[in-house]
Amino acid sequence: MIQLPYIQLITKRVEEKRRFIQVVFGPRQVGKTTTIAQVTEAIKMPFYSISADAVPASNQGWLEEQWEIARLKMQQTESPEFLLVIDEIQKIDNWSETVKLLWDNDTREKRNIKVILLGSSRLLIQQGLTESLAGRFETIYMGHWSFKEMHEAFGWNENQYAWFGGYPGSADLISDESRWKNYVTNSLIETSISKDILMLTRVDKPALMKRLFELGCLYSGQILSYTKVMGQLLDAGNTTTLSHYLALLDTAGLLGGLEKYSKDVIRKRSSSPKFQVHNTALISAQRNEMLDEIIIQPAKWGRVVESAIGSHLLNNSFIDGYKVYYWRDGNNEIDFVLEKRGTVIGIEVKSGNSENPKGMSAFKKQNDPYKTLVVGKTGIPWEEFLKIPPIELFR
Repeated sequence: MIQLPYIQLITKRVEEKRRFIQVVFGPRQVGKTTTIAQVTEAIKMPFYSISADAVPASNQGWLEEQWEIARLKMQQTESPEFLLVIDEIQKIDNWSETVKLLWDNDTREKRNIKVILLGSSRLLIQQGLTESLAGRFETIYMGHWSFKEMHEAFGWNENQYAWFGGYPGSADLISDESRWKNYVTNSLIETSISKDILMLTRVDKPALMKRLFELGCLYSGQILSYTKVMGQLLDAGNTTTLSHYLALLDTAGLLGGLEKYSKDVIRKRSSSPKFQVHNTALISAQRNEMLDEIIIQPAKWGRVVESAIGSHLLNNSFIDGYKVYYWRDGNNEIDFVLEKRGTVIGIEVKSGNSENPKGMSAFKKQNDPYKTLVVGKTGIPWEEFLKIPPIELFR
């Protein structure tokens, strides 16, 4: 079984002196629960692990009951320290206030109970942390698996990764692609939308949000104004509604809308979004073509490759703290712009032999970037780019 680098990090933090609650969050099916299971096997510390997945959201007393069980287990084992692990914490209403009271009580009573919280909704986890637990936590974001991880774990090549994406739980199904598509659609997409968004957040038009997701996957890598999107959706409401739903899909690790790069913050926020999936499996599962069929269609395969590059950049951005944009000025366009602390990098993806030097030249002239890169046959091969941690581009 592959051991992700998070295991060493989490183990180190758990074995330290009790100071912070450890909060591990990220999309569904990326190995959070498995990773914590490996951590509890590795440490020499008694623990109690439970999940709130099937607990009614209104049952706030459940959290207090589980915490008390951990205290009793610690007494029974007569251990100087104890680990409490709670999965899917965002399912419990007002969880952060309850955790704050229980954690502070243990601190006052000098109970050495260390805590790991896991969650699959980035928005709700971050809201809870900032509202109640300031100064009491550290976060670890676990994103979709990279090409390196899928290659080491399952022997995938670059084409397989670009098409099947970074869901480790579905890797064994790719030999039967129809079965794989059904699994991703029903067990991953539907579950993420229903459990991480619809059950936890008010959504007045769930059918509209699902249709927006489908449309966004279809147009991943392309820029569409909300006005054009509304023209393709029934009962689309207004642009504010669509923007809100896209933000919810983004926090669930499904579909993002990249903003246009500009030194003017207002222009960034008012720009048309460039749809970008967090995992290319979300595109492939909804297409009719199979890998061996689409890979011989250069235009369609080029879109898949660009989305794979985009998801590689986007997923690493949550870990490494840079922002991902696109850039356009008239007919000139750059596929991706990375920005961190004022350092700007432009990236153009070319899956074929053609290249548009005007876009890159215009971008350089207007923005004076730290560096620019072409990914494709005329620059860094896209297969090689997937192996490069994007943060290294800033060095």
